[in-house]
Amino acid sequence: MTRSELAGTNPTANGVPRSSLPEPFDASPAPRDAASVVGIAMPDPAALVRMSKSKVVEVLYLFGDAVNRLLQRLNHVEGILAKNSRNSSKPPSSDQPARKPKPAPTLNDAVKRKPGGQSGHEGHALRRVPIPDEVVVHRIADACECGLPLAPLLQESRQVFDLPRPAMRVVEHQIFSATCNCGRTHRSNFPESVTAPTQYGPNIQALGVFLTHQHMLPIARCANILTDLSGQSVSAATVCAMGQAAAKALEPGVELIKEQVKLAAVVCADETGMRLGGGLSWLHVAVTEMLTWMGIHKNRGGAAMEEFGIMRALTGTLVHDGWSAYRAYDCKHALCNAHHLRELTYVDEQFAQPWAKAMIDFLLQANKEVKTAAGQALSARRQKALRSQYRAIVSTGNAANPPRPASGKRGRTAQSFPLNLLRRLSDYEDDVLRFTQDPAVPFTNNLGERTMRMLKVKQKVSGCFRTKQGARSFCINRSYLATLAKQGRNLLEALVLTMQGHPPDPTLR
Repeated sequence: MTRSELAGTNPTANGVPRSSLPEPFDASPAPRDAASVVGIAMPDPAALVRMSKSKVVEVLYLFGDAVNRLLQRLNHVEGILAKNSRNSSKPPSSDQPARKPKPAPTLNDAVKRKPGGQSGHEGHALRRVPIPDEVVVHRIADACECGLPLAPLLQESRQVFDLPRPAMRVVEHQIFSATCNCGRTHRSNFPESVTAPTQYGPNIQALGVFLTHQHMLPIARCANILTDLSGQSVSAATVCAMGQAAAKALEPGVELIKEQVKLAAVVCADETGMRLGGGLSWLHVAVTEMLTWMGIHKNRGGAAMEEFGIMRALTGTLVHDGWSAYRAYDCKHALCNAHHLRELTYVDEQFAQPWAKAMIDFLLQANKEVKTAAGQALSARRQKALRSQYRAIVSTGNAANPPRPASGKRGRTAQSFPLNLLRRLSDYEDDVLRFTQDPAVPFTNNLGERTMRMLKVKQKVSGCFRTKQGARSFCINRSYLATLAKQGRNLLEALVLTMQGHPPDPTLR
């Protein structure tokens, strides 16, 4: 009997059977011998010869069943090893360098371009300034070697752009008092921002927050940079205090961002695990094209969302990756089709089912049509045709993946990966196709996921947040900076004004 016949499936191109094998499997440690895997021991040859014909058939049946279970285990392991960043939600950093995955299905129609500026690109080279800060004159002699005088004319000028060498500038504030003969005492006052005998000014404080919260430098490394630039010994505790001072000043503005996100027509949401104080917490984001809000909570699901209070106030469309906690909120939902493309790629490669490739092509083509419409809604007739095509592909997939019969054990019977994906595509058809119905709804949750990328960079370079206060300060500062970055504002200049007590308000509409 062949391996395919034992498994009851058709082999893929490499001869490994796939889709009809049950999953998931027990994740307990691997057994030490084959007998403990298959549940039976191989009889010795002498005993096999003495067996009756019916007993030999029984042994063969048992070993056929054992081989089936081994193939199930093998396919499960191979499926895990085959997952990478292009066919699952695994991050690119988890890909093996020696086994770089093929490019995933692209959402862009543009052909591959060479690095650098393209033909016809205007460019952004340095432009001369009419009045330079300094002019260095390179003179020639007043007379020629023959003795006649020279009248030099300006031949050419070149401009060099550079930053001045950083140096600490110390400003001393002095106040005076005097007593009048009438008995009244007069005293001048320090500015409100000058609160200590010695302190750092707004420029160096803004730079500290800029490096740690916008460019994700570790606090200790930022302290070293500020020490080298200023010539003063800046401690890590001082850098932490800079971030907390900025968060205190920016908190009212971030509350305004939060309230405006609630009113948005389309909101992209996501969450990711972050280490906090030796344990796991969850960083949540809710973003629009022009606004970013984020917060951290020990819970990933409904408890966090209720405490933040954004989801229950939404009246527009919520774009997400299908996490069940979002379903508790009575608003329109849209699912991220980038996730679907990756999962469909996995089904196409690992289970060799043609419907998956057909669905990939369908989603990409539908997205192309929506882009071509340039913000205009597709006609009702075209939407109906797309939905009909979508249902036909799902129906084909269902025919190729019949449900497994009940196992007799408690709980639901585990189904195959393709069938679980098909059920989601069928049950949430409206949410998958929402981008074809509303031009404002994006094809993917890229806005939310893009916000998460820099947060994961922060975790990689810094390891974790040590205190809840530090994590909360980071969320406030990062919400403000990410919002201003979307709006094309100068972040360092905004932070300087913030440290002076005048944080610029973000554009809310």
